[in-house]
Amino acid sequence: MLAEIEGKRLQTTRNLKEEKKLANEAIAACLTLGNYEEQESEWTVDDPEFCLELLLELQALGDRIILEWPEGERMRISHRADFGDFRMSINQSRDWFETEGELRLGEDKVLDMQRLLELLDKTPSRFIPLGDGQFIALTHQFRQRLDEFRRLSEKHGKGTRFHPLAALALEDFVDEIDDLKVDKHWKAHVKKIKEMRNFEPQLPSTLQAELRDYQIEGFEWLARLAHWGVGACLADDMGLGKTLQALALILTRAPQGATMIVAPTSVCMNWIGEVAKFAPTLNVIVFGTGDRQKVLDNLQPFDIVICSYGLLQQEEVAEMLAKVEWQTVVLDEAQAIKNTATKRSQAAMNLQSGFKLITTGTPIENHLGELWNLFRFINPGLLGSLDNFNTNYANPIERSQDKEARNQLKKLIQPFILRRTKNQVLKELPSRTEVTLQVELTKEELAFYEALRRDAIAKLSGSEAQAGQKHLQVLAEIMKLRRACCNTKLVRPDIPLPSSKLQLFGEVVSELIDNKHKALVFSQFVDHLHIIRDYLDSQKISYQYLDGSTPAKDRKKRVEAFQAGEGDVFLISLKAGGTGLNLTAADYVIHMDPWWNPAVEDQASDRAHRIGQKRPVTIYRLVAKGTIEEKIVDLHAHKRDLADSLLEGTDMSGKVTTDALLQLINEI
Repeated sequence: MLAEIEGKRLQTTRNLKEEKKLANEAIAACLTLGNYEEQESEWTVDDPEFCLELLLELQALGDRIILEWPEGERMRISHRADFGDFRMSINQSRDWFETEGELRLGEDKVLDMQRLLELLDKTPSRFIPLGDGQFIALTHQFRQRLDEFRRLSEKHGKGTRFHPLAALALEDFVDEIDDLKVDKHWKAHVKKIKEMRNFEPQLPSTLQAELRDYQIEGFEWLARLAHWGVGACLADDMGLGKTLQALALILTRAPQGATMIVAPTSVCMNWIGEVAKFAPTLNVIVFGTGDRQKVLDNLQPFDIVICSYGLLQQEEVAEMLAKVEWQTVVLDEAQAIKNTATKRSQAAMNLQSGFKLITTGTPIENHLGELWNLFRFINPGLLGSLDNFNTNYANPIERSQDKEARNQLKKLIQPFILRRTKNQVLKELPSRTEVTLQVELTKEELAFYEALRRDAIAKLSGSEAQAGQKHLQVLAEIMKLRRACCNTKLVRPDIPLPSSKLQLFGEVVSELIDNKHKALVFSQFVDHLHIIRDYLDSQKISYQYLDGSTPAKDRKKRVEAFQAGEGDVFLISLKAGGTGLNLTAADYVIHMDPWWNPAVEDQASDRAHRIGQKRPVTIYRLVAKGTIEEKIVDLHAHKRDLADSLLEGTDMSGKVTTDALLQLINEI
C-alpha cells in the first residue's frame, strides 16, 4: 500500500488476516450489534437507546477503533456514573428528613441532585442528556435506586425531603452511598429501627387463649411496630383471628391508658364477647349509653371503649373523642373509612393515639385511593399527598400495569401491613369448593330483561349528563338489570312472572336439608331476601334472618340460635352480615346475586369457612345465563384484590370505568 500523509510518501504492507481478527474482536465486544442484522459490514441502529448503548461499548474500546462523525453531528458519553460518583447529606427538618446531593462528572463538573432527579423524570433511559449531544450513562442499578428515591421523596425548596417511615424502603439506596453525611437525628432514627427489629415482645399472661404460631407472629409484629411508635394494618384473611391478635397487643398496652375500638354496629357485639372470653382483665365500656362526656372524663387504664362507626361520625361525638389521648385505637373492618370525603373518615383522622391499628380482610375493595386513606390514618404522610400518590403509584399501576411502580409501593407499605391467607397458615382447615349454578331464565323473563336492556341503552344514549352524573346513571340502569335477573317483581311488582332463580334456589335448599346440611344465603337486595323469606315460610322451612335494620342484640341472639341448631337456613344481607359473624354451623353458602368485587363475596363466604369449621364448605353462586350477571362473574377472573397484588405480585385492576360499564349493557 502506498499513501501520502502530511506531504510524505509512505509505504506499508497490510495484514488482512490480522485486520479481520481485530475487526471481529471489536464487533464481538459490541453486544448491541447482536440485535441487528449485518449487511456488508454495515449495521443500521435506529433506536436511540441502543445507539447510546453501542456508543458506550465503542468508547470502551479506546484506541482499538476510530470513531468518525458527520460534520456538526456528534454524540458523546461524557461520563459513566455510579454510586461512587454520588454524594448526599441527610438532615432532619421538622417532621421530615431533608436531603441534598450532587453527582460528580469529572474533576471540575458536578450535577446537582435536584437537577438530576428532574432529568430522570423526563428520561426513561439510563442515558441522561446534558445538551450539545452529551450524555451521562448511569449504571442500571444506580438508575433503579435513584428512581426509587425519586418516587419516595418530594421536592422541597432547593433540596428534596422524605417521610421518616420511608427510611425502611430507602435502606438499599442509602447503604450504597459511600460519601454520605448525616445528622444525629438520622443516626437516632436508624438506631430506633434497629431496636424495633431486635425487640422481643412477651405475650401477656392475662390473655386467656392459646395462640396459633401465625397468631403469635402477628402479635409480635404488632408489638414491634407499637414499640417503634408507628401504625399498623393487620390484613389477614377473614377467620384467622385478627381480633384475638389485637387483644393480645391491647393487653400489653392497657396498663398505660385506655383503648378505643371502632367497629361496624354488627361487629361491636362480637368485640364485647371476645374481650369477656379472652381478656377479662379489661373493663368494657359500650360508648353511646349514659353520660358520654362523663365516661371520657373518667377513663382509666384497662378501660376499653367500644364505639360504632355510625356513632363516631356524629359531629358532637367526633369532637368529644378527638380530645382524648388514647393509648391504643383500633379501627376494625377499617374499609369503613376507605372514602376520604366521608364524615366517618374525617372523624377517624382526628382520633389521637400512641398506637393506631386497623384490621381488615380487604384493605382495597375497588381502587388504590382506598389504601392511601387507610395509611393516612395509621401513618399520615408516608404515601404523600393524594395527588402525588396518584401520579407516582395509582395511575401508573391501575392504568398502565407499571410493575416498577407496583413493586415500589409494595416495598413502601410492606413494613406496616401484614397479610396471611388461610391457605398459607391453616393447613387443617377443611376444603372449600366454589360452584357456579347457571339459571336458565324462561322466555318471558328473557323478554322482560331484553326490554329493560334496550330501554337502558336508549336512555343513556340520549343523556347529556356530566361525567360523574353519567356514571351514576349507568350504575342505576345496571342495578335494574341485576334486580331483574333475580326476580322481575323487584323491578315491576305488577308483572307476576315466576322466578327461575327462586325455583332453582328452592330445589337446592330442599336437597341440602334432605341431606342434613345448613346454608347461609346472601343477597345484596333486602327486598330479594324478603321474597326468599316468604318462599321459606310457604315451604315451612325454618330459618334465621338478618339485615341492616336488625338491632345489634337481636343479631347476636339469631347468630347464637343458628349456631345452636335453630334454623336450616340463615338469610343475610351482604352489606350487613358480610363481616364479623361466626356461622360455622353452616357448611353451604349460597350467593343469590354476584357482586363486582369477589373479595367482598369471599368475606361473606368466610362466615362459614373459618376456624372452628370441621366440614368441607361448598359455595354456590346463582348466575342468570345470558345476562349481565354472567359478565360480572367474568370480571372476577380479571379483577384481583389490590391488596394481594401488592403483597403477592398478582395482576391488578382498578375501578370499573363508565365506558366499561356501558359495554356491559350494550353487549348482548
